[in-house]
Amino acid sequence: MANVIEVQSVQKKFGYKNALESVTFSIEKGEIFGFLGPSGSGKTTMIKILTAQLYHDQGKVEVFEKPVKEMAKNDNRKRFGILTDNSGLYVRLSIEENLLLYCDLYGVPKTAIKEALEFVKLYEDRKKRVAILSKGMTQRVLLARAILHKPSLLFLDEPTSALDPASTAHIHNGLRQLNKMGTTIFLTTHDMQEAESLCDRVAFLDKGEVRAIGTPSELKQQYSEKTITVELTDGTFQVIENHPSQAKKLYEWMETGEILRIHTNEPNLGDIFMQITGSDLQ
Repeated sequence: MANVIEVQSVQKKFGYKNALESVTFSIEKGEIFGFLGPSGSGKTTMIKILTAQLYHDQGKVEVFEKPVKEMAKNDNRKRFGILTDNSGLYVRLSIEENLLLYCDLYGVPKTAIKEALEFVKLYEDRKKRVAILSKGMTQRVLLARAILHKPSLLFLDEPTSALDPASTAHIHNGLRQLNKMGTTIFLTTHDMQEAESLCDRVAFLDKGEVRAIGTPSELKQQYSEKTITVELTDGTFQVIENHPSQAKKLYEWMETGEILRIHTNEPNLGDIFMQITGSDLQ
């Protein structure tokens, strides 16, 4: 399967500071790819490079099997959608009026507005001016704008950072549906639960460098302590190696009916990031 995005040994500097240092990854068509890291790690810089808003200093970047500079052309811009913290919305206009402008820009029918706003649960609020919206509602308008033209590639920079849990769950379900219809999604976040719920593969970015990459399952297995915890009926917890040599001990507990619960001691993605970098994601 062809790669929608190909990034090889990319470097980007701002003055004397490396924002990105020899970053390499690829994304297949139809993937949800998580680019994970704390604020200031280079996530937004990478999105700006992939959408031709910034140009890298060294390395190779291709999107849709074309040099990334081609993405600045109007025909190619229509192939992707983007949600970032730079809203670009006209605050004196209503939600609907803002989206009408983008219908003209993308050359899509006005009927696309209803579908996009229903996706983010804002159709009933379409006449409200952007100026009076909460941060969470504004974020949903931005997402509606990003999917208005049904792009084949969607860039999401912290898409649920201002949303309540119910809205977040609704957006996650919608993104899964978009993905099932063929949309490739590039997601930046520092929310490890969000990444684990949505992403096929993730890359950990720290101080401009990719420290690890793989499926959540692969990374958990790679960085697991290979132990299990057994909770016994007497209220104690026994941590043992997850190895055939411990089978006899488990059997003895089972035979006497002492086992209440068993669970593997798998790290979550936040734990793995801490192991790799020595710092958390905040």
